[in-house]
Amino acid sequence: MGRQDGPLHQWVRDLSVLADPIRVRILCVLRNEELGVGEIARTLGVPQSTASRHLKPLHEAGLVLRRGSGTRALHAAAGVPAAGASTSAAAQLWAMAADRAANDPAVEQDRERLRQVLAERRTDSVGFFGRVAGDWDAMRRTLFGDHFMDEALCSLVPHDWVVADLGCGTGEVAERLAPLVRKVVLVDREPAMLDGARKRLKGSTNCEFRKGDLLDLPGRAGEWDAAVAMLVLHHIEQPALALRQAARCLKPGGTMLVVDLAPHDHEEFRHRMGHAHLGFSQADLAGYAAAAGLRLVRWHRLRPDTHSRGPGLFAGVLAKPAKA
Repeated sequence: MGRQDGPLHQWVRDLSVLADPIRVRILCVLRNEELGVGEIARTLGVPQSTASRHLKPLHEAGLVLRRGSGTRALHAAAGVPAAGASTSAAAQLWAMAADRAANDPAVEQDRERLRQVLAERRTDSVGFFGRVAGDWDAMRRTLFGDHFMDEALCSLVPHDWVVADLGCGTGEVAERLAPLVRKVVLVDREPAMLDGARKRLKGSTNCEFRKGDLLDLPGRAGEWDAAVAMLVLHHIEQPALALRQAARCLKPGGTMLVVDLAPHDHEEFRHRMGHAHLGFSQADLAGYAAAAGLRLVRWHRLRPDTHSRGPGLFAGVLAKPAKA
């Protein structure tokens, strides 16, 4: 019987350390920032138990270093070894993985979420810096909650607008818009969704419900001042055609807001959730808009919610040309 602790077996053990993409993602986020296990979990969008489970072999291989900070433990990645350096097999594999992961969509999304985790660290009065008094942000959250600001800013929408909620679902967007505008037109192809929206908005008198497909909108030419497509476009095989239909129904100079998924690699979403597209880049949306006779005037990534696990989102604002 061969020895079980020889170089070959050690090499196989080292290979197994980086056999899971989550471990590579952990190393990528820990390269430049020390994080607690809870912060790692929120950055990757995984349960804390999962982050802890994957940290253990990384520690044992010397790829992640741990230090105490008060009552907490902080973790950091060991440096990527220089080319030609004499290092362990695990470290050599990490060097190769770091290079391959540089432009990976999941790693890019982790970077976006990490920025938000670090921002929350700076402003959380009961977090890392132990600020318990004199912190205005925390005091304001305690007194008024988290949602008043977004709702108040929506009041900037012109009160005389007619706005279409395309692919309205159960009416969550329309519920926010209805108190602020003259009329909201809710469009969805699924009767069950429209029934849910009617129940949600039963107290509103300025909502109109229309059954229809976004590729053949039940709207008149130039009827709407603005339209919203909230997490809808990635379900549509022909996004340019959907935008062309929206453009037809917008008034000259009208505006459309598209909120959707940024590019990601969750291929399973196609089968589990009926996604036709794995997100859209700024160039993608600009191309679809141009094909529809619209112009992309603004595109930006939305601040990620570090307590959620889905792909990152963007907001894009499209404009229909005014009459000459």
